[in-house]
Amino acid sequence: MRIHILKRELWLPLSPEEIFPFFADATNLEAITPPSLRFKVITQLPIAMQEGTLIDYKLRIHGFPVRWRTHIAAWQPPFRFVDEQLHGPYRQWIHEHTFEAQNGGTLSRDVVRYAVPFDFIAHPLFVRREVEAIFDFREEALKSHFAQRA
Repeated sequence: MRIHILKRELWLPLSPEEIFPFFADATNLEAITPPSLRFKVITQLPIAMQEGTLIDYKLRIHGFPVRWRTHIAAWQPPFRFVDEQLHGPYRQWIHEHTFEAQNGGTLSRDVVRYAVPFDFIAHPLFVRREVEAIFDFREEALKSHFAQRA
């Protein structure tokens, strides 16, 4: 299984203590995911975020309905958490989020380790661009959200 790694960094104008609550609310994923994916949290609310929490989502990929279940593998507010796909479209999806105080704000880092079925064809033709586009959208949504709060 070939593992791909996506790394992103984004500076946000608030402290980790001010940023982290946004990420601790799983429903905020809906606001930072491209509308074309029709992403929806289906776990009963409110969700008590902690290590071991399970979260279920539904979305559409190329029009096809997909269920996704993640497990919070690490929870260290306000500096770090890790979510791992237990069931979903990827063979592996491990997403580490870190938040580091820097220059009067927070350096938010995402490191995603992922693998896809039929990697040799699916990754270069579709998946790589789609994952990058999701994180491009996410970056703009986060910039906009936190610029309004600063």
